[in-house]
Amino acid sequence: METPSGSASGPGAAARLFDTLGEQYEQAYGHLPERDEALDWLTARLPGGARILDVGSGTGRPTAERLVDAGFHVTGIDVSATMVEIASRHVPGAEFHQVGVHDFATEPRSWDAVCAFFSLLQLTRPQLDTALAKIATWVAPGGYLLLATVPADVEEQELIWMGHPIRATSHPTEGYVHRLTSAGLTVLHAQVTEYVPDYPGMGPEPQLFCYAHRPADGT
Repeated sequence: METPSGSASGPGAAARLFDTLGEQYEQAYGHLPERDEALDWLTARLPGGARILDVGSGTGRPTAERLVDAGFHVTGIDVSATMVEIASRHVPGAEFHQVGVHDFATEPRSWDAVCAFFSLLQLTRPQLDTALAKIATWVAPGGYLLLATVPADVEEQELIWMGHPIRATSHPTEGYVHRLTSAGLTVLHAQVTEYVPDYPGMGPEPQLFCYAHRPADGT
């Protein structure tokens, strides 16, 4: 893997990257079996009309599109103006906003489910931990959080991803489980698999999918 110079981290860097990638990202990551399984798992547990927040909604497909088709009310947020424009066109039945997770204003425990698929990797370590804690507060009693990421003990590691220099930050699997548990959620599932993106020159990458639940008594 190449090591670039001059790469950056944070919401601004992520916005610039995904403005450039656009629908290339959907092509590379649009066929994740574990994400499909996670969405099937979630839709089987939510009542019709449930409110779902999609953090880092990208092109809107497949996550927001599948959830809208299942009869849920979906709001997507993304730092990339290009992604918000594409998602609004692809999934007119959902609502999309250009805003990052740290700046998104919403009431605590007001969402029946929150999905955050691979949307927190281009942050600093303090930003990542703050985002995880904040997202957890948005899950309503009896609700769910689905989180997917690339597990690794790295902090602003420079690398080339989809032909672009980035700085990636993450935790090992146990780090995510600990942080979600500390935020009052019960982790029901945490599994790591491998996926090869549909993009030239990219090899297999580990992917962690966590399913977490806030007890119905709100504790």
